[in-house]
Amino acid sequence: MGRTIAEKIFDAHRVDEPFPDTHVLKLDRVFCHEITTPIAITDLMDRGMDRVFDPTKIKAVIDHVTPAKDSKTAEQEKILRDWARRHDIKDFFDVGRNGVCHAIFPEKGFVRPGYTIIMGDSHTCTHGAFGAFAAGTGTTDLEVGILKGVCAFHFPKTLKIVIKGELKPGVFAKDLILFIIKALTVNGATNMVIEFTGTAVDVMSMESRMTLCNMAIEAGGTCGICYPDMTTVDYLWDHIKDEFSSKEEARKEYSKWVSDEDAEYEQICEFDISDMEPLVTFDYKPDQVKTVAEMKDTKVDQVYIGSCTNGRIEDLRIAASILKGKKISNDIRAIVSPASPAVYSLALKEGLIEIFHEAGFCVTNPTCGACLGMSNGVLADGEVCASTTNRNFNGRMGKGGTVHLMSPATAAATAIAGTITNSNLFEVLAGE
Repeated sequence: MGRTIAEKIFDAHRVDEPFPDTHVLKLDRVFCHEITTPIAITDLMDRGMDRVFDPTKIKAVIDHVTPAKDSKTAEQEKILRDWARRHDIKDFFDVGRNGVCHAIFPEKGFVRPGYTIIMGDSHTCTHGAFGAFAAGTGTTDLEVGILKGVCAFHFPKTLKIVIKGELKPGVFAKDLILFIIKALTVNGATNMVIEFTGTAVDVMSMESRMTLCNMAIEAGGTCGICYPDMTTVDYLWDHIKDEFSSKEEARKEYSKWVSDEDAEYEQICEFDISDMEPLVTFDYKPDQVKTVAEMKDTKVDQVYIGSCTNGRIEDLRIAASILKGKKISNDIRAIVSPASPAVYSLALKEGLIEIFHEAGFCVTNPTCGACLGMSNGVLADGEVCASTTNRNFNGRMGKGGTVHLMSPATAAATAIAGTITNSNLFEVLAGE
């Protein structure tokens, strides 16, 4: 019987099975940030177990509130900073060198096909875009990962999504994942790996694949995952070129992390997305989705472009192409947060930052802050945000605030109009 990619990764990393359907896996990476990791660090210290299993496999960043906004967040950052120094964790990205965790870690080449990765962050599933098994965990599992380099999981059931057709101009990976979440519902993939396949995924960039996998958790998925291919190799090449004689050799090696044709799945769903329209969420669940046309003229107070979902250079290029030569509505404020220093630098070099500035956007340093209502764009009670982030829970970006999730293109068009719209979006992008 064939195996899925997740099953292959489990088989290659299993070190123990202490109970039925409890699989202890060796970890290739443990990622850490200043919101969830300090709790684990403090508990390990209190237990007299202030150790790390391998400082070269632990990667840490300050990204959720950066720079610190108050004494409490400064203390959280200090705990992580002191811990990284104490254990000689070289790959620690402090303020000024930091970026959104699920953007900067792939950029640095820390994610590879076939890897096992955990982090105390639900959107760790992003890294499955590279053909890795990556899952968010709670504090106890994070502590064990830091201390022993292992984590226990149930054997993965896999939901295979086959996506056929071609996205038309003005429709992007963000629209596609909203479409899928609507079809599955927020509980549709609970405790499953979502395997994204099909011709539409094959032609996607790594940035778009990361957008898909990033929101797998919003359908209940443990991890989103894509097959590694030459697109994966091209993205990683600067980090792996000393390990392989050619890109073709790397592709061949990574092809072992592809599901077998006769693998068995919990469920298989097929979608033809050729006629799909730009989408946006309404109300307070990620599966509450309508077309932009249905939400047209919904007033917003703020537009936000950024996050681990849509703050990469591809996203900024798309938004800037809509905004070039235009101004945002006088009735709103707009914020863009490049997801990493590399993204910021490239956007600056390409003139994108100037486009955002001239349009009336506030450009911030890389941070997660606004996405979860902690800093750099928090909403007031009753305010509405058109956002490229990943959650529209009640009060997610600020108590009493409402969030409508959408693509960077729709967010840019909305910023110009001051209401939800995709006016002129198709024409601009089709003319490029």
